[in-house]
Amino acid sequence: MKKWLLAAGVLMPILSAQATQDPEAVYNRACSACHAGQLPTAPQKGDQAAWAPRLAQGMEPLVQHVTQGFKAMPPRGLCMDCSSEDYRAIIHWMSE
Repeated sequence: MKKWLLAAGVLMPILSAQATQDPEAVYNRACSACHAGQLPTAPQKGDQAAWAPRLAQGMEPLVQHVTQGFKAMPPRGLCMDCSSEDYRAIIHWMSE
């Protein structure tokens, strides 16, 4: 019995970890509404010149801007089921 409890205690955090969503799928579902050119202040996917000063701030401020909203960006960036890890992956994907 103790072995089962120990195994369960070790495996529970691993099995309950949420996988990061596919950045392209999230972009198409939530981000492209503004980041595909419809909103001039939103940096477009692949526009490295627009992303460079944003990335220079570091990833944490960018994730905070998405989560809390910033200027014209709505809170959570229209992705209500995204985690911080999802936002990091999407920002990285969009800035390439």
